[in-house]
Parts: sequence; C-alpha cells; structure tokens
Amino acid sequence: MVNFKQFWTKKTLVGLGLGQFLSLLITSTGFSSSELAKRGINAPTSQSFLNYVLLSVVYGSVMLYRRQALKAKWYYYVILGLVDVEANYLVVKAYQYTSITSVMLLDCWSIPSVMLLTYIFLKTKYRYRKIAGVIVCVAGLVMVVFSDVHAGDRSGGSNPRKGDLLVIAGATLYAISNVSEEFLVKNADRVELMSFLGLFGAIISAIQISIVERNELKSIHWTAGAAFPFFGFSLAMFLFYSFVPVLLKMSGSTMLNLSLLTSDMWAVVIRIFAYHEKVDWMYFLAFVAVAVGLIIYSGGDKDDDQSRADVADQGTERSKHFDEEAGFDHLNQGNTVGSSKMGDTSRHDCMTSSGGRETIENMSIGKDMQALLIPLSL
Repeated sequence: MVNFKQFWTKKTLVGLGLGQFLSLLITSTGFSSSELAKRGINAPTSQSFLNYVLLSVVYGSVMLYRRQALKAKWYYYVILGLVDVEANYLVVKAYQYTSITSVMLLDCWSIPSVMLLTYIFLKTKYRYRKIAGVIVCVAGLVMVVFSDVHAGDRSGGSNPRKGDLLVIAGATLYAISNVSEEFLVKNADRVELMSFLGLFGAIISAIQISIVERNELKSIHWTAGAAFPFFGFSLAMFLFYSFVPVLLKMSGSTMLNLSLLTSDMWAVVIRIFAYHEKVDWMYFLAFVAVAVGLIIYSGGDKDDDQSRADVADQGTERSKHFDEEAGFDHLNQGNTVGSSKMGDTSRHDCMTSSGGRETIENMSIGKDMQALLIPLSL
C-alpha cells in the first residue's frame, strides 16, 4: 500500500514549488517574446545577450571578491556557452517555420534525452516510479496537442519539416546543456558556473548578433512599449538561470525539464484571466495530468535516501578534487623551493603523495566532461 507521507517531504515540496516558479518565469519570457514579435522585433539572440551580460557581471563580481581558483577547466564553459546560446536560438527560430503545437510536442524530446545522458554520464538510476511520472507528464502534454487540434488552432507553418528539425536539434542541445550544468553545479561551484556561462554566452551572442541580427537591430524603433518587454525578458531569464542550478542540485535535470512542461498550462491560465480567451477543456485535464506526474516523479525521497547519499558522497569527493587540482601545482612549487620553514617533513611527504592520487582522479573527472561536451566542437 502506498504511503502518501513519503510524497510530502520538505524536499519534494521545495522542488515542486521551485520548479513551478521557473515554469512561470519561462511563461513570462514567452509572453515578452510574443509582444516583441507583434511590434515587429525578431532578435532572439539580442534578447538573450543582456541576460548573459547580467550573469557575468553579477556572479563575476562575486567570483572576483572570493578570489578562488577555478574548480573546472575554463574551456568546459566555452563549449557549454556555445551549446546554450544555440539551443535558445534554434527553438525560437523554429516558430518561423512550423506550428506552435509541433514545437510544444517535439520540445519534449529533451526529456528522454536528459534521462539517457544522465544515465550514461552521471550514472543516475531511475526507478519505475520515476519512469511512470515521466510518462504521465508527457501524456499530459500530448493532451494539450490534441486540444489544439480539436479546437482547430493548428497551423502547418511555412516549412514544417525544417521547423521540426530545428526543434529537435534545439531540444537535444537543451538536454546536453542541462546535464552539463547538473554535473558542474554538483562537482564545481554554482557561482563559477553562472559567471563563466554568462561571460562566454555574452561573447558568443555578440559574435552571432554581429553576423545574423545586425540589420534587425538597426531597424528597431525603441519606444517604452518595445523596451519594457525586451528588458523584462532579460530580467526573467536572469532569474531563471540563477535558480536553475539550485533545482538541478536538488532534484536533477529530469525534474527541471518535467517542471517546465507546465509553462504551456500557465500560459493558458494567463490567456483566460488576462485576455479573457476561451480554451478547450482538455487543457485543464492536461494540467492535472502534468501536476500528478510531477508529484509521482519527485515523491518517494525517503526510499531513495541511501542511493542519493552515495551520489552526494561521490559529488563531495569530486568537488574536493576540483578544489585541490590547482592547489597541487602550487604545493609542488613550494616543495621545490624548500619545505624547511614548515619543519614538518613527514606531513609534506604525505600531502605530496595524496595530491598525486587526487590529480590522477581529477584526470578521470576531466575525461567524463570531455566525453559529454568535446564531441560538440567537432
């Protein structure tokens, strides 16, 4: 018999609440983009650029204040920034070629992609309860698609095949980005992740804007009506990126992607109460299905405490390895000059030996990240 108390742990409630907060932020970015599109502004990379600048300035300032050595290689963040920028660009670009319904359906591809990547690279094991929760969530989103068809709102788009391919490519990049962020936030540092993702994301976005959106920016007539959704989009994205690592560390990238499924449902709620539009009854059924699926997936934390504790121990050890990787070089340099000032030769030998073992293990961690990210640059 199912013990429902296991579903209502503090961690479950916080994870569900944070996931829906992120979903609302995504919904607000969608309405901001829609408002910009109505005004003839079509510059998705430019909208994201300000978000990356805010991330680099805010979290970069914290990093400078801390003055800590990097816990992960800088080129990991370069590749992650490229993946993140292009994922945002491809999905937004797809709306020009295919229907909103197709984008909503195909964007679900990120969920099985995330589960596969976390299983292969992060060694995450999914119990049947987790898989059942994913199935219920996806079933809820499929109901949204059928409700659009039932209401006759589906439009084929100018080039559906091209648009569908763009969505699948973007969803795959989203999955790679989310899993990479989960790995880094658990084994490196959240502030470091956000600052370098913002820095390299801003650089890559600036290069892409100069090539793709230069003429579009010149043609924009900036008014209060255009500036408010533009900067509102950037602020919402900044908050979204800031809180995503928290949910990733708490519940993982699969829970993040499942939570974002409700963004379409929140959009329906806004359409009903803000714009007084009528929607199909299947939307409400879909919302309930996704909510139930999220509870099923996130519930049962007490049963998984031991396995998660083992994963947490591994993450702690990896984090220590990141911390000591840079310090090992300085330690060896100090030992070469002379360790007589410390007056403790035996402790020096012990530290040198343990440092060597940690360096070898760090090489293994680096190989894990390279297996996940480096093929993208080929």
